[in-house]
Amino acid sequence: MSAVVTRLRAAGCVFAEDEAELLVSTARTPSELAGMVERRAGGLPLEHVLGWARFCGLRVVVEPGVFVPRPRTEFLIRQAVELAGRAARPPVVLDLCCGTGAMAAAVAAALGEAEVHAADLDPAAVRCARSNLPGGHVHQGDLYDALPASLRGRVGILIASPPYVPTESVGLLPPEARLHEPLMALDGGDDGLDVVRRVIAGASGWLAPGGHLLVETSERQAAATVEAAVAAGLSARATVSEELDATAVIGTLPA
Repeated sequence: MSAVVTRLRAAGCVFAEDEAELLVSTARTPSELAGMVERRAGGLPLEHVLGWARFCGLRVVVEPGVFVPRPRTEFLIRQAVELAGRAARPPVVLDLCCGTGAMAAAVAAALGEAEVHAADLDPAAVRCARSNLPGGHVHQGDLYDALPASLRGRVGILIASPPYVPTESVGLLPPEARLHEPLMALDGGDDGLDVVRRVIAGASGWLAPGGHLLVETSERQAAATVEAAVAAGLSARATVSEELDATAVIGTLPA
């Protein structure tokens, strides 16, 4: 353990002790541990090295090259679960830009019973999401184009964490994200809202009456995101968690 901590600390890992514990507990052999330590020391995200991430109390499969679910996104999940709990029966859940499918898996686990769908353009993400959503329906394609027509007008909870980093800011991201996660999961265009606006614009055609759209964004982009939701026919509000440094915009289709 001490040798692992020393190696990780030398590589600049801030939480070397915590990471060492995870690596040691995950590795099945000394040689596997040595390889994992070297990959982590070389800059590979810890979750890609481990093959999993902890999210909302779940152990989520994370394959190399797939976007790693962020702790701040747990704030959006709390909002989604709270809204779903007000429904008379478990709603249909849709996770767009799903990545690992962690968000859909977390909502499904909290509800206990739900029809769950997820979609992503990236084949690697779709493969990963299918591992995390064995009882769900994972579709590959560009946003709503990936979905079966039978979902139209039925979605009670639509969650999305689209790329929302402005193009000029992608180069400022930590190397773990910039070098090891797909650009399509990070780059949101000139103002960061290209994909966010597309998600919002198409939502009303898929939401059930009274259904909710929850989109993760940044605090500085919240006003523009709310404006886009209102323009799309949704009532909308922004919610913020200072604890998690998280911002979500919630849009609701009139009942």
